[in-house]
Amino acid sequence: MNRQFDDVMLGSLELFCVAAEQGGFTAAAAATGVTPGAVSRTVARLEERLGVRLFVRTTRQIRLSEAGQAYYAQCRQALNQLVEAEREVSGRQVTPSGLLRISAPTTYGHYRLLPLLPAFRARYPDIRVEVHVSNRNIDFAAEGYDLAVRVRAQADSTLIARHLEDAELVLVAAPDYLRRHGEPQSLADLRTRECIQFELPSSGRTIPWLFREEGRDVELATSGGFACSDDVLAGVTLARHGAGIFQAYRFVVEEDLREGRLVELLRPFGGRSRPFNLLYPQLRFVPLRVRTFVDFLLSQRAGGGARARAPAS
Repeated sequence: MNRQFDDVMLGSLELFCVAAEQGGFTAAAAATGVTPGAVSRTVARLEERLGVRLFVRTTRQIRLSEAGQAYYAQCRQALNQLVEAEREVSGRQVTPSGLLRISAPTTYGHYRLLPLLPAFRARYPDIRVEVHVSNRNIDFAAEGYDLAVRVRAQADSTLIARHLEDAELVLVAAPDYLRRHGEPQSLADLRTRECIQFELPSSGRTIPWLFREEGRDVELATSGGFACSDDVLAGVTLARHGAGIFQAYRFVVEEDLREGRLVELLRPFGGRSRPFNLLYPQLRFVPLRVRTFVDFLLSQRAGGGARARAPAS
């Protein structure tokens, strides 16, 4: 059997990752106790083996090329898995530690996830948490994320999906808007109202509103002069300031409803929801920091979690 990776090759991958993380060969040399020339020669051997440039070199700086970025993400994930596998087998890691990278959409990030993280860090101070709050879908392998929260579980056999909650949807508008235009009494009334649109950034498709009418699930296409993309919270802010009617998650607008900044509409047609799921790669050795966070978040959601204040508009 021919070995693809010997000890020298594995060491080269580690040195390459350090150079990428330190932002240069000199810094990587200082961090690892070798000479800058040794780091440079190691990277050159990798580039020759792969047939691509891993770093872009100028007189002023050195940075990862596009191919280098993709290669680094894969190498770092693979090396981390080796470390985790060794710890798993030897039983040496008793305390969860390391960098935990999480991606979450803006709604769930601001109102559900971020309020819980201080308690998580207080319980597990050796875990550093990096949160990417955006509605952009991430690539676990290429971008080096450990976990992601998404509205729909992706049809991907390489990912594990854990259900977090079914988030109820509500229709809302500001009192000022309702004084000017009147409160809708039926779904048909929405055709003559200003309905704030949300467009999926990936497709530009307008999201239909979800209702329940006479026991049937209904999807309703609406129209209006305002449209938002990428960040659902923009639609909430517009509604809060009298721009029109918007369908949002109850957990996002519950404080606005209590304080009277928004009014819930068409309650007899409510009750629909969308599911939020926690996704992470299906690995033979799931890192302890990931398992720890999964257990923590699921226990918090099962117990109701923390109540979040709405971000200022």
